[in-house]
Amino acid sequence: TGVGIPELAAIHSDVQEKTAWDATATRRKLFARIREEERVAKKWFPLSWLALGNRYTSFAGAAVAVCVALMVAGAYHVGRRMPSSTNTAIVAETRIQQLTAEEQSVQERFREQDDQMLRLREESSRNEQEASRLKSLLRTMTERFNDTAAAKSRTDAQIRELSDQRDSLSLQLRELEQANQNIHLELAMLRTERDKAVLRTASLESKIDELTATTRDQERKIKNDEQYLTSDRDIRELMGARRLYIADVYDVDSRSRTRKSFGRVFYTQGKSLIFYAFDLDPEVKNVNAFQVWGRKEMTPGTQGRPKSLGILYLDSESNHRWVMRFDDAKQLEEIDAVFVTVEPHGGSPKPTSKPFLYALLRKEVNHP
Repeated sequence: TGVGIPELAAIHSDVQEKTAWDATATRRKLFARIREEERVAKKWFPLSWLALGNRYTSFAGAAVAVCVALMVAGAYHVGRRMPSSTNTAIVAETRIQQLTAEEQSVQERFREQDDQMLRLREESSRNEQEASRLKSLLRTMTERFNDTAAAKSRTDAQIRELSDQRDSLSLQLRELEQANQNIHLELAMLRTERDKAVLRTASLESKIDELTATTRDQERKIKNDEQYLTSDRDIRELMGARRLYIADVYDVDSRSRTRKSFGRVFYTQGKSLIFYAFDLDPEVKNVNAFQVWGRKEMTPGTQGRPKSLGILYLDSESNHRWVMRFDDAKQLEEIDAVFVTVEPHGGSPKPTSKPFLYALLRKEVNHP
């Protein structure tokens, strides 16, 4: 401040009164001094502080007004009670000390108020900055809220759409499951019917096989009967032929020597040949065949190439008789011996085993 203790001391220095005590003059001097103190106080306490616009300005003004009022009242009472100039000086000095103390107190209050105002201004600045930051944050949060609300609206719409799709898919799934269940039931029924059909088919196939076997047996019997009839007719014709040759069929051992008779050959030159055999193994016909061959007997120790004449078939199971007929007159002219070998089922183009039946055909007729 511009005014301090030295100025106050100079203003309130002791003045020697040359006249006697006058209450009116003393009162006038006291009010003049008070006005001077108010002037000094105005210089010391600048009015610009009152224009700060702070919430403590009114409080400070009120405090100053109270102090000035107290000073005026005190000076008035002191002036009335001072009987002499000496007492006036003492009272003035005391008052100066009081005012000085009050000034110091006021200055201390002002400093505290200045510090408080500074803190408040700093706090206000911080609050303004924080308010600005909060406003910016509020704008940001508002924008985010608006964006979030818009996104939520879109999400809610998508959720509703997805929920509708889910409900539709659930309905389709239930329909498909029901259809699938119906298909499984129908499939189970079809499998049951198929199993029954398979059983019926197997039964029918078994019956068909039985009927086929029966039919084949009947056909074979019919064929055999036809062959028997043909053979009987041929035999009758053969037996009545004028140039008939009958030869016995002998068993041949391992050394190719003939043993007892096992059949008979009826041969008509230039016409036909019937070969009968007896007591052959009936099991052989299931896997093998008894094949008849013809050949030309050459010089001793030499033989011609065998020619197949046919396969024996069972003519009579009760008599264990096997028969074969051959009617190629040209080939019959080229052979003079017949023999039988065991060959694979169906026959063979050439002998694969040793002969076990043999008969020699002579040119001379022995039954004219």
